[in-house]
Amino acid sequence: MRGRLGVLIGFGAGYVLGAKAGKERYVQLRRLYDNLLDSPAVRKATGTAKGVASEGVSKVTSAVKGDGTNGSRSGLTVAPPPG
Repeated sequence: MRGRLGVLIGFGAGYVLGAKAGKERYVQLRRLYDNLLDSPAVRKATGTAKGVASEGVSKVTSAVKGDGTNGSRSGLTVAPPPG
């Protein structure tokens, strides 16, 4: 019984103290996140990543449709089962 009471008191104290500092810390982290997203380096990196992803999607789409130059219907192959 004492163990459970200690856990409940600890949880209650943590909740109260966390609630007091929680909003300030949340606002601080949110400002940091917004500043990070607004930085030119992050904007450049996300633009590059979007370009690479778009190029990859185009390659996969053309391979599935069979638009490749390798003469096969599709650039994708299936490995035989192990055995």
